[in-house]
Amino acid sequence: MRKTSRIIVGLLVVGFALTGCSRGGEEKESTPETKAVAKPAVVAVAPSKGCGSAAAVAAGHEKITMTSGVTERWFWRDVPAAHDGEKPVPVVVDFHGYSEGADVHLMMSDLTTYGGEKGFVTITPQGQGPVPRWDVAGDSVDMTYVNDFLDQVGETLCIDENRIFATGLSNGAMMSSAIACSRADRFAAVSPVAGIRAPDECEPARAVPVVAFHGTKDTYIGYDGCFGSRVSTLPAPDGSTRPAPDLSTTTTPVPCGPTVPETTAKWAKRNGCTAAPKETKIAADVTKIAYACSNGADVELYTVAEGGHTWPGSKFSQQIESIVGPTTMSISANEIMWDFFMNHPRST
Repeated sequence: MRKTSRIIVGLLVVGFALTGCSRGGEEKESTPETKAVAKPAVVAVAPSKGCGSAAAVAAGHEKITMTSGVTERWFWRDVPAAHDGEKPVPVVVDFHGYSEGADVHLMMSDLTTYGGEKGFVTITPQGQGPVPRWDVAGDSVDMTYVNDFLDQVGETLCIDENRIFATGLSNGAMMSSAIACSRADRFAAVSPVAGIRAPDECEPARAVPVVAFHGTKDTYIGYDGCFGSRVSTLPAPDGSTRPAPDLSTTTTPVPCGPTVPETTAKWAKRNGCTAAPKETKIAADVTKIAYACSNGADVELYTVAEGGHTWPGSKFSQQIESIVGPTTMSISANEIMWDFFMNHPRST
């Protein structure tokens, strides 16, 4: 276990106005072209440039530093034993939350361990700034960085370009939501945890399947779409201790909404889902709302009753309940999102 101070840094929360996320109001409706999607079993692998071009990279955990634009950036790369340099393997990119950082998020999601078992590469990138965060605007330096590290990964490993996925917590969930808009040509499906957004001006190149998770008692990003009571405890982007950001003024209060279910419904509409959603009780504290879409771009939401700003199934999340709130152990976000990903490869 890392030092307690490292845990406190992992407040795992929102990017606020910095992120360019939608905060309510009417979003621009943009529905990607609807077309039939092949069944997962018949979607062929798409080998990256790294396949067969060099000896297989040894399995393991490694910090990779690279230049994106004019800035030095880094990410954790976890390569499973299944990677042999010849047979393409899937990739999951896992984005940390605001102020959390990649090091803490490794413990939060533990996707690196799960990826080793299931045979996918896990990329855990570090955000920008002294308080690490993600700028989700489509033309941001972080979106450029995403393209750059995917290029680097594809050139140095043998990956399946049709099976690249994104997930993330809080501000990282916002990042994965935004990726479904601006990087739909590269990511097959996304899984926002505690922070799904339906950004304005979203014009994806193709409909992107989405599976989301959110607790009803999240005190950072509320289930009702409002910022929660604990937001004022967060550090400012420059690392100072002043409340950051000031979420209200005497003249212009920050709007709330849409709710998490409403945001999920917007994604379903954007993806061309016309059938009514099906609601299923998964566990005593978990309900699944599923939109089955004729074009294969399904949308699902797992609602955790009384759940906090947490990663379902995470023992680390459970251990820091005083910071993030209750974590359900009734489901595993890792297992659910991986099953969803495997059923939703990119079909061109």
